[in-house]
Amino acid sequence: MIIKFLYRTPFFSYATFPRTSFFCSKRHFFSYHPVRKPSLCRNQGKLTNIRYGIYLNTRSSMSCSATPAMAREKEMEQVDRILAAKEDDHGGVIVEMTNEPLDPSVFGSLLRASLSHWRQQVQFFGVRWTHLQGKKGVWIKLPIELVTLIEPAVKEGFYYHHAEPKYLMLVNWLPGTANTIPANATHRVGISAFVVNEKNEVLVVQEKSGRFRGTGVWKFPTGVVDEGEDISDAAVREVKEETGVDAKFVEILAFRQSHKSFFDKSDLFFVCMLQPLSFDIKKQDAEIEAAEWMPFEQYTAQPFVQGHDLLRNISDICSGKIEGRYTGFSSVPTVTSFSEKKTYLYMNNNDRATGHDDANVTGN
Repeated sequence: MIIKFLYRTPFFSYATFPRTSFFCSKRHFFSYHPVRKPSLCRNQGKLTNIRYGIYLNTRSSMSCSATPAMAREKEMEQVDRILAAKEDDHGGVIVEMTNEPLDPSVFGSLLRASLSHWRQQVQFFGVRWTHLQGKKGVWIKLPIELVTLIEPAVKEGFYYHHAEPKYLMLVNWLPGTANTIPANATHRVGISAFVVNEKNEVLVVQEKSGRFRGTGVWKFPTGVVDEGEDISDAAVREVKEETGVDAKFVEILAFRQSHKSFFDKSDLFFVCMLQPLSFDIKKQDAEIEAAEWMPFEQYTAQPFVQGHDLLRNISDICSGKIEGRYTGFSSVPTVTSFSEKKTYLYMNNNDRATGHDDANVTGN
């Protein structure tokens, strides 16, 4: 049987000169492999074969069958390899598994070897070994096809961080210090669309499902902001989907934060004002029972609105906007030093200092 004590590094691999024996007997010997100039080692897929160091060879005078020997050799080959990973910006590593099938026991062996490597890394610089600080968080992005690998990962200390339709993200905090890995997304973002025409009529709907089904309550079009979608665009989209009315985003009038909402997540709800660009209503049959233009005073007079503190406050804000007593937050295109992608800064332009270009704002 051959037992190998291995050091691994993500940067270099080491070749060895012929073995030099320091101690020998009939049964066993220790040997050391001198190292020579390191060479760059590049990842070539999911597994990385990086090994160097001291070998302890133990030889037995008893013969063994081929099958156990082959099993042991296979096991050692598995231990020789570690999972390929890329470093993140916070002292951790990310393992992105492909959907190639992998036996759970083999994955468990690879994962244990990899964790040992990531906990304490060693590199050889010229004439001496240098210990580096171990990795912090280890992330494993596991495609849905590899669901059988969840159990061995959990046994090694990994836990669920978040899930998407096609993958599960697992994470493990390696240091013996307080875990500083941020939680998954904590908020859901929703919008309510206050669409008012020149007659002071507001666009309202009755829903076929949800808490308002069958209540006869008229409400503003509402919905959830999609991933990667701006709040302003979401408001325009929801109005179009529910009523068929084209509209232009004007301002965010107010927003509300609540907690323990959808799947116990917090909720951000933005009340947006929109200007209608068309007036013919074509309601969404799947979700909307009815849609119409209603005088604003008739909407606010509904018992449900008057009896609901949040809706009454929103109605007061909308009334102030109609009468010119209230100014909300308009969207200003902006870029930051982190990304050249256009984003929006929502701000009150009413009292904004002069001397700045309203068309664009550059942030840090």
